[in-house]
Parts: sequence; C-alpha cells; structure tokens
Amino acid sequence: MNKNNNGNHNGKKSNGKAVTGAPSNTLTTRQGHPVYDNQNIRTVGNRGPATMENYPFIEKISHFDRERIPERVVHARGAGAHGVFEAYGKVGDQPIAKYTRAKLFQEKGKQTPVFVRFSTVGHPSGSPETLRDPRGFAVKFYTEDGNWDLVGNNLKIFFIRDAMKFPDLIHSQKPDPVTNIQSGERIFDFIANTPESTHMATFLFSPWGIPANYRQMQGSGVNTYKWVNKDGEAVLVKYHWEPMKQGIRNLTQKEAEEIQGKNFNHATQDLYEAIEKGDYPEWELCVQILSDDDHPELDFDPLDDTKLWPKEQFPWLPVGKMTLNRNPVDYFNEVELSAFGTGVLVDGLDFSDDKMLQGRTFSYSDTQRYRIGANYLQLPINAPKIPVATNQRGGQMAYRTDFAEGQNIHINYEPSFLGGLKEAPKAGKDYTPRYDANLVRQKIDRTNDFKQAGETYRNFEEWEREDLISNLSNTLAACDKRIQDKMVEHFTLADKDYGRRVAEGIKQAMEKMMQMKEKTAGTDGPLGNTSSKEGVEQAKKVSHPAKPY
Repeated sequence: MNKNNNGNHNGKKSNGKAVTGAPSNTLTTRQGHPVYDNQNIRTVGNRGPATMENYPFIEKISHFDRERIPERVVHARGAGAHGVFEAYGKVGDQPIAKYTRAKLFQEKGKQTPVFVRFSTVGHPSGSPETLRDPRGFAVKFYTEDGNWDLVGNNLKIFFIRDAMKFPDLIHSQKPDPVTNIQSGERIFDFIANTPESTHMATFLFSPWGIPANYRQMQGSGVNTYKWVNKDGEAVLVKYHWEPMKQGIRNLTQKEAEEIQGKNFNHATQDLYEAIEKGDYPEWELCVQILSDDDHPELDFDPLDDTKLWPKEQFPWLPVGKMTLNRNPVDYFNEVELSAFGTGVLVDGLDFSDDKMLQGRTFSYSDTQRYRIGANYLQLPINAPKIPVATNQRGGQMAYRTDFAEGQNIHINYEPSFLGGLKEAPKAGKDYTPRYDANLVRQKIDRTNDFKQAGETYRNFEEWEREDLISNLSNTLAACDKRIQDKMVEHFTLADKDYGRRVAEGIKQAMEKMMQMKEKTAGTDGPLGNTSSKEGVEQAKKVSHPAKPY
C-alpha cells in the first residue's frame, strides 16, 4: 500500500497515538485535552451569556479566524500531486555527465520524489479553472543534494523580457482597482505598448490559452538556465515537460464557457480522480542545449523569454520521466503551503543571465517568506528529505533547530574552532564566466518582436486561428481606437493575414455592438469572454421575483 508523508495508508486512516484512557479517534484540543462537548459553548444557563473561560471554543474559533494565509499574488488557484522522477542517465544518446554533474540525472533508473503544483496565473483562489490564463507548472524535486524547484508555465514563452515590467504586467491582468472587474482594455493597453508581448498574446488568445485540464498540457521552465559539469564547463538549457500517454488538449472560448456553467473546478477534479483510480499522468522531461555565448548567428537573443528556441535547430533531448501517483491528503498543508522559487537549484544546475530569471529569483522566495513566514522551509511539504544544518535561528513559528549531529549547540556562526558547522567540499570546479561591459539600463540588441509571433500564427491549425481571431476581435472591439490600431499594426508586422483578419474582426464586432445598441462585447469581464454585459442583463431578465420573509 502507498503511504502518505504522515504514515497514513491511502489517506483513509490516521495513525495518531491514542489519548491515554481514550480511544484513538477521540477529539482533542491542540493542547491534547479531550473535548467532551463539541456542540455547546459554556454559558450561564442554557440561553447565555457565554463566559470567557471557554478554552476549547476559544482555541477552535480563534484558529478558524486564522485558517487563511495571504493569497499568492500570482498562481493563487492551484492543484497538486506527489510523484516520482526517473532519470534516463543520458541526454539524448550522450552520457548526461558530459553536460551536468547534478546527481539526480546521472544513473539510469534513479528515482527522485517530487511534488507538483499546477495553477492559473492571474486569477484568485477559487476562480473558475476555465478562464483564459497561462497555467503554472511547478515541480519540487526532493534530491539527495537538497531541493530543486523547476518553476514554469504551460506556455513556453512570456509577455516580457525584463523583470522591471513584471508588476506592471500583473497589474494590467488583475481586476480594475476601481471596479474590481478584469478589463480587456487595460490588458491590451499594456500589450499594445509592449511590442514583445505580441507573441505571448498570440498564444494566450488562441485555444492554447485554455488547456483542457492540468494533465493534458505541456510544461516549460520558460527561463534559460545553465548546466555545469565536474570540469566547470557550462551550457545554456531550456526545460520542457511533454505529456506522454495522456496527450495535449485545449479548449475554444465557447467550449470553456459551456464547461464553466457545469463545473468550475473541472481541472482539479480531473487530476484528483485520475490519480485516485490509478490512471497516473506522465510527462517526459526534455532539454534544449546551447553553448553559453551570445549566438550572433541567431536573429534573437537566446536569453529572451519572449522567444522559442526552434526545435529544428535545437532538438528536444529527453533526460527522464515524471509520474504523478499520489494525491494530497490535506489540500492546505500540501498544496496551499507548498512554496517554490526559481533560485532553488542543486549543484550542477546554475543561473543564466536571463533578466527575467534574475528578477524572479529574488521575488519568488521573498513572496513565500511574506506569505507563509520566515520558517516556511521547515514545513513538511517544503522541507528537503535530507538532514538540514544551518546557523539560522528564531523567527515566527520556528518549531525545530537545524542542528547537525555532534554540533556544538552553543555555536551559531561560522567559522569556528569550537565545534560549529563547516563548509562543504566542492563537488567540481566552479564555472567562472568573464564579463566585460559597461553597467547600463538598456534593451537587448536583437528584440525581433514580431517574427516568431507570425511563425506561431502560421503554425496554428485553421480552427485555432479562427478562435484566436474571434477572441482578439471581440475583446479589442470595445477598446480605445489607439489600442486597436496599435494591436492591428503589431499583428500585421507579425503576419499580414493575421493583421488583416483581426482588423476585419474588430470592425464586424463593433458593427454588431452598434446593432445591439450596447457593449455586449464590453471590455469588462473575464478575458476573452464575449458576453459579459449580456450576462449582467440576463440575470435581471430571467430571474424570478420573491416575497420578503
């Protein structure tokens, strides 16, 4: 039988020790006191008033008041599962040690436990999983060298290439700060003024912006990383998760709206039920490899997150397989409290100079310290599965001290002659790239904002292009004309047919709006939705009057 982290069999029974003199299933307070009456607070007479010494009630209700923690600013709505990663021992047909000394990859068949959290990016916790949005795909590897977090999305590119713009991007995607309603006009106001976003908008407004569920979607590290071997030699890498047996499936806007009317938790339910019945989803981890230099022969910068590395030039090389085979037994403790960071790397993995990666590396872990607390890495879901020894002490909710066996517990600093912690021996040579440039605030040289957007448009099947044009046109139709004109200009620079069809679609949508004498395709409402205003009016018309009671 599979066991969960607490030793429970299949999440059905508890192995908690029995309270002395009471059955093992006795309800207690957090102090371990048996609860004799969980139905009534203590009162003066059966009608009250209540007294202050109601300890079981006070503990219960005060904890209830604190059951929620600050919501993630992004990736708030999510689902997760446990599993295992199995290494192939090779990258393509070559020994992986040629490129990286990371231990989890070296041996064929070597297994590393993982936890994966899927999510939507911009929408709040509890929002429908049918909404148009990138999906998060974050994997925590519990390796023998500590944790490695591979944090990414289902789409392989991003809106921006510089972390300075990340708060602006997310503010544009979030609800209007006055109306608290998501606004297509605000979103396209940002995109129209950020030409590099054209490629991502092409993906997001196509069916790829609404995956059918979490199991049947790709994943990507998005950022560029480095691998380092034992000799201190490095290469650039991109990571890709490819569904194996379950395939890839996406939804049109119309299909998503129909599903939302029946089940707005459909993706979470799909993942849970598939694992519960033993239909374990699998992904193959592939990498693309490039030498660590500027690559002037390319018409784009390989560190630019708005660009794909063409598979024809840089093939996907398989390095291992991930299987998700166990559901959480407590959503909050395992999924909500799980915390990921792009800076969480093990030996043999390293950072590239990717500007987005540099900014995310601070932001991701910093937001977890705010959201969960300074000791969030002591939580079971986040803690590595190997011994931890640090000189970090104190902080809110610290519940253990990171002592090493035999350590002098009086010494919480390094270096020391008195039995404190020691530095680890190096596993290989350091990679030491050399830099020779002025410190500046400048864009990269090869922006090439529109070429790949056009290639992606042409690579879509016709049904995908039709849905893309419809979603763009209906959202842009109610936007400021300056936004419309700039977006049509950008789409035309990507592909003339693309720009022409969006321009025609906007015109047709505006004519339809005029005929209906109101903005049924208004800018306010879920991204891509064509009938937000219609829903408001429909609720007034079809609702039923009721008498007060």
